Amino acid sequence: MEQRRAVVVGAGIGGLTAAVALLRDGWQVTVLERAADLAPVGAGIGLAPNSQRALDVIGLGDRVRELAAWQGDGGMRAPDGRWLARTDAKAAAARFGGPLVLLHRATLVEILTSALPEGTVRTGAAATLADPGDDHRPARLTTPEGEIEAELVVAADGIRSAIRHALFPEHPGTRYAGCTTWRVVVPAPARPFAPHETWGAGRLWGTQPLKDGRVYAYAMAAAPAGGRAPDDERAELLRLFGDWHHPVPEILAAVDPGQVLRHDVHHLPDPLPAFHRGRVALLGDAAHAMMPSLGQGGNQAIEDAVVLAHHARSGPGFDPAGALPAYTADRLPRTTAIVRKAARTGAVTLLSARPAVALRSALVGAVSRFGPGLVLRGFDGIADWRPPVAPARPA
Repeated sequence: MEQRRAVVVGAGIGGLTAAVALLRDGWQVTVLERAADLAPVGAGIGLAPNSQRALDVIGLGDRVRELAAWQGDGGMRAPDGRWLARTDAKAAAARFGGPLVLLHRATLVEILTSALPEGTVRTGAAATLADPGDDHRPARLTTPEGEIEAELVVAADGIRSAIRHALFPEHPGTRYAGCTTWRVVVPAPARPFAPHETWGAGRLWGTQPLKDGRVYAYAMAAAPAGGRAPDDERAELLRLFGDWHHPVPEILAAVDPGQVLRHDVHHLPDPLPAFHRGRVALLGDAAHAMMPSLGQGGNQAIEDAVVLAHHARSGPGFDPAGALPAYTADRLPRTTAIVRKAARTGAVTLLSARPAVALRSALVGAVSRFGPGLVLRGFDGIADWRPPVAPARPA
Protein backbone atom coordinates (compact mmCIF):
# COMPACT_ATOMS: atom_id res chain seq x y z
CA MET A 1 0.00 0.00 0.00
CA GLU A 2 1.39 3.41 -0.97
CA GLN A 3 2.12 5.55 2.05
CA ARG A 4 0.35 8.88 2.00
CA ARG A 5 2.20 12.10 2.73
CA ALA A 6 1.16 14.79 5.19
CA VAL A 7 2.97 18.09 5.58
CA VAL A 8 2.51 20.06 8.79
CA VAL A 9 3.27 23.78 8.54
CA GLY A 10 4.33 25.02 11.98
CA ALA A 11 6.12 23.18 14.80
CA GLY A 12 4.19 24.56 17.73
CA ILE A 13 2.33 22.39 20.23
CA GLY A 14 -0.58 21.68 17.89
CA GLY A 15 1.56 21.03 14.83
CA LEU A 16 3.87 18.62 16.65
CA THR A 17 0.92 16.77 18.17
CA ALA A 18 -0.63 16.42 14.72
CA ALA A 19 2.65 15.07 13.36
CA VAL A 20 2.84 12.42 16.09
CA ALA A 21 -0.82 11.45 15.66
CA LEU A 22 -0.60 11.17 11.86
CA LEU A 23 2.67 9.23 12.03
CA ARG A 24 1.08 6.68 14.38
CA ASP A 25 -1.76 6.27 11.90
CA GLY A 26 0.62 5.36 9.07
CA TRP A 27 1.25 8.67 7.35
CA GLN A 28 4.61 9.82 6.07
CA VAL A 29 4.96 13.15 7.90
CA THR A 30 7.12 16.22 7.36
CA VAL A 31 6.97 19.27 9.63
CA LEU A 32 8.09 22.60 8.18
CA GLU A 33 9.01 25.27 10.72
CA ARG A 34 9.91 28.80 9.67
CA ALA A 35 12.04 29.50 12.76
CA ALA A 36 15.69 28.54 12.83
CA ASP A 37 15.22 26.18 15.80
CA LEU A 38 12.54 24.75 18.06
CA ALA A 39 13.49 26.73 21.16
CA PRO A 40 10.04 27.62 22.52
CA VAL A 41 9.24 30.81 24.35
CA GLY A 42 10.21 30.74 28.01
CA ALA A 43 6.76 30.19 29.39
CA GLY A 44 4.59 27.54 30.93
CA ILE A 45 1.50 25.82 29.63
CA GLY A 46 -1.35 24.25 31.55
CA LEU A 47 -2.67 20.94 30.25
CA ALA A 48 -6.18 20.18 31.46
CA PRO A 49 -7.67 16.67 31.53
CA ASN A 50 -9.21 17.14 28.07
CA SER A 51 -5.84 17.59 26.33
CA GLN A 52 -4.26 14.88 28.49
CA ARG A 53 -6.85 12.41 27.18
CA ALA A 54 -5.96 13.52 23.65
CA LEU A 55 -2.31 12.84 24.45
CA ASP A 56 -3.33 9.39 25.75
CA VAL A 57 -4.43 8.59 22.20
CA ILE A 58 -0.84 9.02 20.99
CA GLY A 59 0.69 7.34 24.04
CA LEU A 60 2.07 10.46 25.75
CA GLY A 61 -0.50 11.24 28.44
CA ASP A 62 1.28 9.43 31.26
CA ARG A 63 4.54 11.28 30.58
CA VAL A 64 2.69 14.56 31.02
CA ARG A 65 0.85 13.48 34.15
CA GLU A 66 4.15 12.54 35.78
CA LEU A 67 4.93 16.28 35.77
CA ALA A 68 1.95 17.28 37.91
CA ALA A 69 3.35 19.56 40.62
CA TRP A 70 0.45 20.44 42.88
CA GLN A 71 -2.28 18.40 44.53
CA GLY A 72 -3.50 20.81 47.24
CA ASP A 73 -5.70 23.88 47.44
CA GLY A 74 -5.39 26.96 45.30
CA GLY A 75 -7.85 29.54 44.13
CA MET A 76 -8.64 33.14 43.35
CA ARG A 77 -7.40 36.09 45.39
CA ALA A 78 -7.72 39.84 45.66
CA PRO A 79 -4.59 42.02 45.32
CA ASP A 80 -4.44 42.45 49.10
CA GLY A 81 -4.21 38.66 49.51
CA ARG A 82 -7.80 37.88 50.53
CA TRP A 83 -9.04 34.56 49.18
CA LEU A 84 -12.13 35.10 47.04
CA ALA A 85 -12.54 31.45 46.09
CA ARG A 86 -10.72 28.24 46.98
CA THR A 87 -10.27 25.27 44.67
CA ASP A 88 -9.27 21.72 45.52
CA ALA A 89 -7.09 19.85 43.05
CA LYS A 90 -8.55 16.53 44.16
CA ALA A 91 -12.10 17.75 43.61
CA ALA A 92 -11.18 19.02 40.15
CA ALA A 93 -9.48 15.73 39.28
CA ALA A 94 -12.50 13.78 40.47
CA ARG A 95 -14.88 15.94 38.44
CA PHE A 96 -12.88 16.00 35.21
CA GLY A 97 -10.95 12.76 35.41
CA GLY A 98 -7.46 14.06 36.08
CA PRO A 99 -5.32 16.92 37.40
CA LEU A 100 -4.29 20.15 35.74
CA VAL A 101 -0.61 19.78 34.83
CA LEU A 102 1.61 22.86 34.55
CA LEU A 103 4.86 22.39 32.64
CA HIS A 104 7.36 24.43 30.71
CA ARG A 105 6.63 24.63 26.98
CA ALA A 106 10.17 23.43 26.28
CA THR A 107 9.40 20.24 28.19
CA LEU A 108 6.24 19.59 26.19
CA VAL A 109 8.07 20.25 22.92
CA GLU A 110 10.74 17.73 23.95
CA ILE A 111 8.09 15.12 24.80
CA LEU A 112 6.44 15.57 21.39
CA THR A 113 9.61 15.70 19.29
CA SER A 114 10.99 12.61 21.02
CA ALA A 115 8.06 10.69 19.52
CA LEU A 116 9.04 11.71 15.96
CA PRO A 117 11.78 10.13 13.84
CA GLU A 118 14.91 12.20 13.34
CA GLY A 119 14.57 14.46 10.34
CA THR A 120 10.78 14.77 10.55
CA VAL A 121 11.00 18.42 11.62
CA ARG A 122 12.75 20.79 9.24
CA THR A 123 13.62 24.16 10.79
CA GLY A 124 14.37 27.29 8.81
CA ALA A 125 11.82 26.04 6.27
CA ALA A 126 9.26 28.67 5.40
CA ALA A 127 6.33 27.38 3.36
CA THR A 128 3.69 29.11 1.24
CA LEU A 129 0.49 27.47 0.09
CA ALA A 130 0.49 27.35 -3.71
CA ASP A 131 -2.61 25.18 -4.20
CA PRO A 132 -4.96 23.69 -1.59
CA GLY A 133 -5.70 20.73 -3.88
CA ASP A 134 -8.98 18.90 -4.19
CA ASP A 135 -10.36 15.36 -4.48
CA HIS A 136 -8.35 14.74 -7.64
CA ARG A 137 -5.04 16.53 -7.10
CA PRO A 138 -2.67 16.95 -4.15
CA ALA A 139 -2.06 20.16 -2.27
CA ARG A 140 1.12 22.04 -3.15
CA LEU A 141 3.46 24.08 -0.96
CA THR A 142 6.30 26.30 -2.10
CA THR A 143 9.49 26.29 -0.02
CA PRO A 144 12.98 27.73 -0.59
CA GLU A 145 14.09 24.21 -1.53
CA GLY A 146 11.34 23.72 -4.08
CA GLU A 147 7.74 22.61 -4.30
CA ILE A 148 6.21 19.90 -2.11
CA GLU A 149 3.06 17.94 -2.87
CA ALA A 150 0.99 16.25 -0.17
CA GLU A 151 -2.26 14.38 0.23
CA LEU A 152 -2.86 16.42 3.39
CA VAL A 153 -1.54 19.78 4.59
CA VAL A 154 -1.98 20.71 8.25
CA ALA A 155 -1.84 24.48 8.71
CA ALA A 156 -0.58 25.01 12.26
CA ASP A 157 1.10 28.31 11.43
CA GLY A 158 -0.23 30.29 14.35
CA ILE A 159 -2.33 33.31 15.07
CA ARG A 160 -1.07 35.25 12.03
CA SER A 161 -1.61 32.26 9.77
CA ALA A 162 -0.78 33.06 6.15
CA ILE A 163 -2.48 29.83 5.10
CA ARG A 164 -5.71 30.83 6.84
CA HIS A 165 -5.70 34.08 4.87
CA ALA A 166 -4.98 32.23 1.64
CA LEU A 167 -7.91 29.86 2.21
CA PHE A 168 -10.36 32.50 3.45
CA PRO A 169 -9.22 35.91 2.14
CA GLU A 170 -12.60 37.53 2.88
CA HIS A 171 -12.53 36.64 6.57
CA PRO A 172 -11.78 39.67 8.81
CA GLY A 173 -9.06 37.77 10.66
CA THR A 174 -7.84 38.39 14.18
CA ARG A 175 -8.88 41.30 16.36
CA TYR A 176 -7.05 42.96 19.25
CA ALA A 177 -8.66 41.83 22.50
CA GLY A 178 -7.83 45.03 24.40
CA CYS A 179 -5.17 43.57 26.66
CA THR A 180 -1.55 42.53 26.82
CA THR A 181 0.15 39.68 28.68
CA TRP A 182 3.48 39.09 30.40
CA ARG A 183 5.03 35.71 31.24
CA VAL A 184 8.07 34.72 33.29
CA VAL A 185 9.64 31.52 34.64
CA VAL A 186 11.77 32.00 37.77
CA PRO A 187 13.07 29.94 40.72
CA ALA A 188 10.42 29.34 43.38
CA PRO A 189 10.49 31.84 46.27
CA ALA A 190 11.71 30.64 49.67
CA ARG A 191 8.39 31.27 51.38
CA PRO A 192 5.70 28.73 50.42
CA PHE A 193 2.58 29.78 48.54
CA ALA A 194 -0.55 28.19 47.13
CA PRO A 195 -1.15 28.43 43.37
CA HIS A 196 -3.49 31.27 42.63
CA GLU A 197 -4.91 33.71 40.16
CA THR A 198 -5.43 37.24 41.47
CA TRP A 199 -7.91 39.64 39.89
CA GLY A 200 -7.52 43.38 40.34
CA ALA A 201 -8.98 46.40 38.56
CA GLY A 202 -8.21 45.77 34.88
CA ARG A 203 -5.29 43.52 35.86
CA LEU A 204 -4.66 39.85 36.55
CA TRP A 205 -1.73 37.92 38.01
CA GLY A 206 -1.23 34.16 38.23
CA THR A 207 1.46 32.15 40.04
CA GLN A 208 1.77 28.41 39.42
CA PRO A 209 4.48 25.96 40.57
CA LEU A 210 6.35 23.71 38.15
CA LYS A 211 7.64 20.30 39.19
CA ASP A 212 11.26 21.24 38.46
CA GLY A 213 11.30 23.76 41.34
CA ARG A 214 10.58 26.84 39.26
CA VAL A 215 7.48 29.01 39.12
CA TYR A 216 5.48 30.05 36.09
CA ALA A 217 3.94 33.49 36.57
CA TYR A 218 1.73 35.34 34.13
CA ALA A 219 0.01 38.70 34.10
CA MET A 220 -2.57 40.45 31.98
CA ALA A 221 -3.73 44.06 31.87
CA ALA A 222 -5.95 46.25 29.74
CA ALA A 223 -3.71 48.29 27.46
CA PRO A 224 -3.63 49.95 24.03
CA ALA A 225 -2.35 47.75 21.23
CA GLY A 226 1.36 47.89 20.54
CA GLY A 227 2.30 49.42 23.88
CA ARG A 228 5.69 48.91 25.46
CA ALA A 229 7.23 49.98 28.74
CA PRO A 230 9.25 53.23 28.59
CA ASP A 231 12.12 51.48 30.42
CA ASP A 232 11.75 47.69 30.60
CA GLU A 233 8.92 45.20 31.12
CA ARG A 234 10.06 44.16 34.60
CA ALA A 235 9.77 47.79 35.66
CA GLU A 236 6.30 47.88 34.12
CA LEU A 237 5.27 44.80 36.09
CA LEU A 238 6.58 46.41 39.28
CA ARG A 239 4.45 49.47 38.63
CA LEU A 240 1.35 47.38 38.00
CA PHE A 241 1.78 44.54 40.51
CA GLY A 242 4.65 45.39 42.86
CA ASP A 243 2.40 46.06 45.86
CA TRP A 244 0.28 42.92 45.46
CA HIS A 245 0.32 40.03 47.93
CA HIS A 246 3.00 37.36 48.43
CA PRO A 247 4.59 35.88 46.35
CA VAL A 248 4.20 38.55 43.65
CA PRO A 249 6.90 40.96 44.94
CA GLU A 250 9.33 38.09 45.55
CA ILE A 251 8.82 36.77 42.03
CA LEU A 252 9.33 40.19 40.48
CA ALA A 253 12.52 40.60 42.51
CA ALA A 254 13.86 37.41 40.91
CA VAL A 255 13.00 38.39 37.33
CA ASP A 256 15.71 39.24 34.82
CA PRO A 257 14.27 42.14 32.76
CA GLY A 258 15.45 40.48 29.57
CA GLN A 259 13.44 37.34 30.29
CA VAL A 260 10.01 38.96 30.52
CA LEU A 261 7.82 38.04 27.58
CA ARG A 262 5.17 40.56 26.56
CA HIS A 263 2.57 39.90 23.90
CA ASP A 264 -0.61 41.68 22.93
CA VAL A 265 -3.64 39.39 22.87
CA HIS A 266 -5.38 38.86 19.55
CA HIS A 267 -8.22 36.44 18.96
CA LEU A 268 -10.69 35.30 16.31
CA PRO A 269 -14.11 36.39 17.60
CA ASP A 270 -15.61 35.83 14.15
CA PRO A 271 -15.51 32.07 13.45
CA LEU A 272 -14.20 30.80 10.16
CA PRO A 273 -16.71 29.26 7.74
CA ALA A 274 -14.76 25.98 7.97
CA PHE A 275 -11.49 24.60 9.28
CA HIS A 276 -10.58 23.14 5.90
CA ARG A 277 -10.50 23.75 2.20
CA GLY A 278 -9.39 21.25 -0.40
CA ARG A 279 -6.73 19.08 1.24
CA VAL A 280 -5.73 21.68 3.84
CA ALA A 281 -6.86 21.59 7.48
CA LEU A 282 -6.40 24.50 9.89
CA LEU A 283 -5.43 23.75 13.48
CA GLY A 284 -4.89 25.60 16.76
CA ASP A 285 -4.49 29.38 16.72
CA ALA A 286 -4.65 29.37 12.93
CA ALA A 287 -8.23 28.10 13.23
CA HIS A 288 -9.57 29.55 16.49
CA ALA A 289 -7.23 31.92 18.33
CA MET A 290 -8.71 32.71 21.73
CA MET A 291 -8.06 34.84 24.79
CA PRO A 292 -5.98 33.07 27.47
CA SER A 293 -8.63 33.55 30.17
CA LEU A 294 -9.65 29.86 30.19
CA GLY A 295 -6.15 28.50 29.61
CA GLN A 296 -7.46 26.46 26.68
CA GLY A 297 -5.51 27.68 23.65
CA GLY A 298 -2.89 24.92 23.64
CA ASN A 299 -5.38 22.37 24.94
CA GLN A 300 -7.70 22.93 22.01
CA ALA A 301 -4.82 22.69 19.54
CA ILE A 302 -3.94 19.26 20.97
CA GLU A 303 -7.58 18.19 20.69
CA ASP A 304 -7.64 19.41 17.06
CA ALA A 305 -4.58 17.33 16.21
CA VAL A 306 -5.96 14.07 17.53
CA VAL A 307 -9.42 14.58 16.02
CA LEU A 308 -7.90 15.45 12.64
CA ALA A 309 -5.79 12.28 12.66
CA HIS A 310 -8.90 10.31 13.61
CA HIS A 311 -10.74 11.55 10.51
CA ALA A 312 -7.72 11.39 8.19
CA ARG A 313 -6.61 7.81 8.76
CA SER A 314 -4.20 6.58 6.11
CA GLY A 315 -5.21 3.97 3.58
CA PRO A 316 -7.04 3.57 0.27
CA GLY A 317 -10.18 4.99 1.81
CA PHE A 318 -8.73 8.44 2.59
CA ASP A 319 -11.10 10.95 1.06
CA PRO A 320 -10.54 14.63 1.79
CA ALA A 321 -14.09 15.40 0.71
CA GLY A 322 -15.32 13.23 3.58
CA ALA A 323 -12.57 13.37 6.18
CA LEU A 324 -11.98 17.10 6.36
CA PRO A 325 -15.63 18.22 6.51
CA ALA A 326 -16.02 15.70 9.34
CA TYR A 327 -13.08 17.35 11.11
CA THR A 328 -14.71 20.77 10.71
CA ALA A 329 -18.03 19.41 11.96
CA ASP A 330 -16.34 18.04 15.08
CA ARG A 331 -14.17 21.02 15.90
CA LEU A 332 -15.80 24.23 14.66
CA PRO A 333 -18.83 24.31 17.00
CA ARG A 334 -16.80 23.29 20.07
CA THR A 335 -13.97 25.76 19.58
CA THR A 336 -16.32 28.59 18.61
CA ALA A 337 -18.13 28.16 21.93
CA ILE A 338 -14.84 28.15 23.84
CA VAL A 339 -13.53 31.23 21.99
CA ARG A 340 -16.71 33.09 22.97
CA LYS A 341 -16.59 31.89 26.57
CA ALA A 342 -12.92 32.92 26.84
CA ALA A 343 -13.85 36.39 25.56
CA ARG A 344 -16.66 36.72 28.12
CA THR A 345 -14.39 35.56 30.93
CA GLY A 346 -11.68 37.93 29.78
CA ALA A 347 -14.10 40.85 29.83
CA VAL A 348 -15.06 40.03 33.43
CA THR A 349 -11.40 39.66 34.38
CA LEU A 350 -10.52 43.09 33.00
CA LEU A 351 -13.31 45.06 34.67
CA SER A 352 -11.76 48.26 36.01
CA ALA A 353 -14.54 50.42 37.46
CA ARG A 354 -14.45 50.20 41.26
CA PRO A 355 -18.15 49.28 41.72
CA ALA A 356 -17.91 46.57 39.06
CA VAL A 357 -14.74 45.13 40.63
CA ALA A 358 -16.36 45.08 44.08
CA LEU A 359 -19.46 43.34 42.71
CA ARG A 360 -17.31 40.81 40.88
CA SER A 361 -15.38 39.96 44.04
CA ALA A 362 -18.59 39.61 46.04
CA LEU A 363 -20.15 37.30 43.45
CA VAL A 364 -17.03 35.14 43.20
CA GLY A 365 -16.93 34.84 46.99
CA ALA A 366 -20.64 33.98 47.19
CA VAL A 367 -20.35 31.29 44.53
CA SER A 368 -17.31 29.81 46.29
CA ARG A 369 -19.13 29.59 49.61
CA PHE A 370 -21.85 27.45 48.02
CA GLY A 371 -19.20 24.84 47.25
CA PRO A 372 -16.23 24.20 44.96
CA GLY A 373 -18.49 22.37 42.53
CA LEU A 374 -20.04 25.66 41.46
CA VAL A 375 -16.63 27.13 40.68
CA LEU A 376 -15.57 24.05 38.74
CA ARG A 377 -18.84 23.94 36.84
CA GLY A 378 -17.52 26.65 34.55
CA PHE A 379 -15.28 24.03 32.94
CA ASP A 380 -18.02 21.47 32.39
CA GLY A 381 -18.12 20.65 28.70
CA ILE A 382 -14.49 21.74 28.33
CA ALA A 383 -12.22 19.80 30.69
CA ASP A 384 -14.40 16.67 30.57
CA TRP A 385 -14.07 16.25 26.78
CA ARG A 386 -13.07 12.83 25.50
CA PRO A 387 -11.42 11.99 22.17
CA PRO A 388 -13.27 10.03 19.50
CA VAL A 389 -10.86 7.09 19.71
CA ALA A 390 -9.71 4.73 22.45
CA PRO A 391 -6.36 5.54 24.15
CA ALA A 392 -3.34 3.81 22.70
CA ARG A 393 -0.59 2.18 24.70
CA PRO A 394 2.73 4.02 24.68
CA ALA A 395 4.94 2.97 21.79
